[in-house]
Amino acid sequence: MTWLAPAFARSALATAAFVVAVASPAPAAAATASTTGNDISWPQCGRSFPAGQAFGIVGVNGGLANTLNPCLGRYQGGSLSTSELYWAWLSTGGSAPGLLPKAALYVNTADPGPGVADWPRNNVDPNGTAITEPFATSCTGTDSQACAWQYGWNRAVQDMDWLTQAATGVGVASTASAYRWWLDVETANSWETGTTGLANNVADLQGMVAAFETGGATVGIYSTTSQWNQITGGSKDGNLSGLPDWIPGARRLSGAQSNCSLPGFTGPVTITQWFGKPYDGDYACKV
Repeated sequence: MTWLAPAFARSALATAAFVVAVASPAPAAAATASTTGNDISWPQCGRSFPAGQAFGIVGVNGGLANTLNPCLGRYQGGSLSTSELYWAWLSTGGSAPGLLPKAALYVNTADPGPGVADWPRNNVDPNGTAITEPFATSCTGTDSQACAWQYGWNRAVQDMDWLTQAATGVGVASTASAYRWWLDVETANSWETGTTGLANNVADLQGMVAAFETGGATVGIYSTTSQWNQITGGSKDGNLSGLPDWIPGARRLSGAQSNCSLPGFTGPVTITQWFGKPYDGDYACKV
């Protein structure tokens, strides 16, 4: 990907600084079909998908943290071939650690603060379940770490529910534990600022991680060091510590391979991305 315009205006993953719409993995001496894949999302709805990828990563959202990618399941009730989830499930697989599982998902993240319709006012999630957040006070609808954590938890619960719905009739796993979930953390989405705001942003992401892990899923972070620092202050606190990283920025496969040696912002660099057209390409690092 290259750094680009707002999430809702890019070809797959959104980045305020990069746009990474990418070419399908090109053959290279140092890479094999077992180490290269693609990521796709709502911009590819109604179009042909990449073929022959070892692994596929699909966007659950429609560009924003609280919207749905209409192609996650059967697009407009069409055939299996219109489902991006099904496309990822048909990936060939490979031996590199970053390829497991061969079908993965990514979700948009945000911490908009109070004033949006879905900002939480208590510690009850979208399914009506009361949960215990880890901060001193429970959420009462204020601009607080407690409510930011609950907001993140709620978004993850919604994402997992959307997976279950999209998988119905598609013939793929419908449980969160069958996939790795990548949190797409970019400045193009809505975040709080200032010392208090950064702490709230961290709480929001911790809430998301907690919900996915409660659902049995493994979690990683898609971002760059600069964006991660701007949004979280460089935090590796709590359940963010050690999470694998997926980083964009390369212009071709060889650059993505080189980027495997970059330092991670929360944990080891596991997947790198390069951009081109019409699809993003991804490389599984040997970690």
